[in-house]
Amino acid sequence: MRLFFLRSAGLLLGASALTSASAQAQTADDRLAALEKIVAEQNRRIAELEGQLSTRSANGAATLPAVVAAPSAEPQSGIKGLDVTGDMRVRYEHNWSAISPSRSRGVVRLRLGATYDVNKIFSVGARLVTGDPDDPNTSDITLSNFDDDLNVALDQAYVRAKFGQLELTAGKIPQTFRKTEMVWDDDVNPQGVSAKYDVRLGGQASITARGLYFVIDENAAMADSTMIGAQAGLDLHPGKDWTVQLSGAWYDYRLRSLAGGDNGDFGGNLRNAQGGYLSDFNIIDILGSVRWVGLAARWPLTITANFVHNNGAIAHEGGGLALLASMGRTSTPGDWQFGYTYMKTDADAVLAAFSHDNITLSTDYVQHGIATDYVLRPNVRLNATYYRFHPQHSAVLRGAMDQWSNRLRLNLLLGF
Repeated sequence: MRLFFLRSAGLLLGASALTSASAQAQTADDRLAALEKIVAEQNRRIAELEGQLSTRSANGAATLPAVVAAPSAEPQSGIKGLDVTGDMRVRYEHNWSAISPSRSRGVVRLRLGATYDVNKIFSVGARLVTGDPDDPNTSDITLSNFDDDLNVALDQAYVRAKFGQLELTAGKIPQTFRKTEMVWDDDVNPQGVSAKYDVRLGGQASITARGLYFVIDENAAMADSTMIGAQAGLDLHPGKDWTVQLSGAWYDYRLRSLAGGDNGDFGGNLRNAQGGYLSDFNIIDILGSVRWVGLAARWPLTITANFVHNNGAIAHEGGGLALLASMGRTSTPGDWQFGYTYMKTDADAVLAAFSHDNITLSTDYVQHGIATDYVLRPNVRLNATYYRFHPQHSAVLRGAMDQWSNRLRLNLLLGF
């Protein structure tokens, strides 16, 4: 919808300027040259506005280059205050390596969400998703098990209040932090309370503060597991074609109750003989992103770097680095986007329960990823993503083979 308004405004500007140019032009060649100049200026303005809009999205999140996100869509429900959105993904996946049998599988995911404005201050939201309710970082379902029916659960149910620039959200809530999937998987929706406050500075700059109190595991008989996190961010527009985002976050986990966890949650984190974590998790998360739209409207370039360090990790197992680059966009039919991702984490750099599940290793890995996206129709996108990865030092010591593995995903994504 925003892109529709941008293009409509651009066409109106173009029509006005063309009328003036036509009055002065004397030949068909002159009129054609004037039209080409107007279209070029229109494309430049649209690209500039698209860049600004992309940095002021709902969460302001820095995400992986178009690997798992669904096509955007803003349908109208027909009921005042009600907004209903959803997406569907169908995937074919093939895995192979020199040390294990090849595996192919089909995967589906369906998400349906709604928000309703109760009044000018309060709103409520909820979302239904497929997937295992006991797995917080995926909503995918493998097509298997003799045609059994699919599990469906609520992964969001929250109330939100806005007081000017301050936004408070409570319940099972959408992620509030700017992030990459090295730290926070896109499917993880914390439960607790979050706050966000935005302040616009003079010129083309703004700052934002975000906070989260996360109830990870409540236990009636002993101390709970919780997290307190805070993040400060700065947005800059140093030139008409440039957007810069910088942020720093701190996450303090207190993991005293693990009764609600299972092997899928603990992942590659180091554990003791009793099943508890060997490391504490006090994580510093530094994130920076630069976007340039000067090449062409359809070919913006975005580069993101994410560095994490767990101050509570043992035996130098607390470092993580992600580098991401993408060129292109996925806004209109015919658009292409190409992306590359490099990730490297130690065993306890992040909490494995909430990091990405794009590969079979949740932590302690080296990973390369290449993605290609093509917009086939409005809100319909094709994606191909290839991952190549292997375990790092501590995983090898625990018995994993230090060999490269491969994963190819072909995705059809539809938004509505």
